[in-house]
Amino acid sequence: MKEKEGNKKGKQLSSVSRREFIKGLGAGALGTAALSGGIIALKEAEAHPAEESLEEGIKIPLRLKINGIRYKVEVEPRYTLVDVIRDQLQLTGTKKACDRGECGACTVLLDGKPVYSCMTLAITAAGRDIMTIEGLASGEELHPIQQAFLENDAFQCGFCTSGQIMAVNGLLKQNLNPSREEARNALAGNICRCGTYTRILEATLDASQRLRKGGGNRG
Repeated sequence: MKEKEGNKKGKQLSSVSRREFIKGLGAGALGTAALSGGIIALKEAEAHPAEESLEEGIKIPLRLKINGIRYKVEVEPRYTLVDVIRDQLQLTGTKKACDRGECGACTVLLDGKPVYSCMTLAITAAGRDIMTIEGLASGEELHPIQQAFLENDAFQCGFCTSGQIMAVNGLLKQNLNPSREEARNALAGNICRCGTYTRILEATLDASQRLRKGGGNRG
């Protein structure tokens, strides 16, 4: 009887010890993983020390070329291009509306291509050609796209107009003779809350014709 009890106790002890062993193994694996992760993170931080400057509040000098003029500004790495353009350089023709890359009111050209400036970090635009609506007209003379918008009554409240015009400018830089469908697709990322899409499309095709007659896209 004593022998059986002894065997039973031995089995219990053996069972507990296995359970404890598995628990200990799991904890050890987690500890090893955490340690490995920490070592990897440490190595990555050492490999990219410049990323420390991404902390909020730290400003870095930045040179931007906008409408052919060079500007020197100080920005936090998190600043978007639209905020720098509007708040620091006072080029308020570029509108800030949704601030989430959905409406297109903030459209500018970056190396000739339309981008949402609210979704573009200012630091990524350094050394590149930026054009805003202010860079289109030549003194008192409107750009052919602006003239086409005016004569085709392609705006109502006007808030989205600068973004629409810059999107059209980007399209016509790439394709000076777009079809109606090509123009419609190119402008699909720009919202007009007044719903003046038909007139905007007509203005785009009119601007295309004006520029072809004038010998290419000016500006």
